[in-house]
Amino acid sequence: MAVQLDDAADKAAPRTGKGDAPSARRGGRGAGRGTPSVGARRTASAPARRAASAPARRTPYLLLLPALLATAVFLGWPMVRNLLLSFQNLNMKELIQHLTDWRGTGNYQEILGSEQFWRVTSRTVVFTAVNVVLIMVLGVLIGLLLARLGTTVRLVLSAALVLAWAMPVIAATTVFQWLFDSRYGVVNWVLDRLGWHSMAHYDWVGSQLSTFFVITVLIVWQSLPFVALNLYAATTTIPKELYEAARMDGAGTWQVFTSVTFPFLKPFFLATTFLEIIWVFKAFPQIFAINQGGPDRLTETLPIYAFTEGVGNLHFGMGAAISLLTIVVLLAMTAYYLRLTFKQEQQEENGL
Repeated sequence: MAVQLDDAADKAAPRTGKGDAPSARRGGRGAGRGTPSVGARRTASAPARRAASAPARRTPYLLLLPALLATAVFLGWPMVRNLLLSFQNLNMKELIQHLTDWRGTGNYQEILGSEQFWRVTSRTVVFTAVNVVLIMVLGVLIGLLLARLGTTVRLVLSAALVLAWAMPVIAATTVFQWLFDSRYGVVNWVLDRLGWHSMAHYDWVGSQLSTFFVITVLIVWQSLPFVALNLYAATTTIPKELYEAARMDGAGTWQVFTSVTFPFLKPFFLATTFLEIIWVFKAFPQIFAINQGGPDRLTETLPIYAFTEGVGNLHFGMGAAISLLTIVVLLAMTAYYLRLTFKQEQQEENGL
């Protein structure tokens, strides 16, 4: 704005001498009285613009300050306390007597040298991968279905998805416990009616695979609304002309998805998959409420393992160390996923 005003003033200045030189009388009086020239005003305006833009540059950081302070208080400080606790030998004796027994890296050495930790880690990774694949595939199919349905049916299905998403985790887990109950469960009753009489009193939480099946169905059911509704909302941003052009070229349903929908919504798929990996990996209430990591601790994931060792066995220092290692494993998984994502984006940019 200052530069525009200066340019306007420069153009409007009277010029009475030969060429473009101002008259000596007017120039002399102006110079004698200390009137700044146009060049001086333009030079002086640059520091003024920098001074005016300095508060504007600080404004975003000031707006982020409350969120950063809340994160530091409610997340950063507990993480620091948990880190200090992981270097201690804290059991019930030390807790009651308020003793601090520093163990150094002993907890981490014991955990990393334990076969149980590595079994639980590999089990958690496989469990996360299976759930995320099912969630993304089924969620995408339901989202595409919503885009094709009529208004009334779409509203009914969307309301059902929202209700499933809004149900509290523990309430949903309790419902699934009733559904898969060995004596009075609806699932066993339906299977018995369909001819599988051996399933009449089947104990779904009596083995590792069947327990994981129930947990997987529960987690996938809770996660589908997020993917489906977001995908449907994202499909509404795709221009209809692209679909019409693909249909005119003779593309089928799968070809339309791979050539129009997926390339256009690729950022959505990447972000949603990333969020689902985090959500499934740290799933705790579903697994713990179903069978507390049983039978025989065969369905323990890393969050359940940390809770069992820390609170269940009263090895609080050990539980703190496992929880931090859980965060490290999750960060390694997400870093690898983001690395693949960035690498793919770079390849596409270079290809273009």
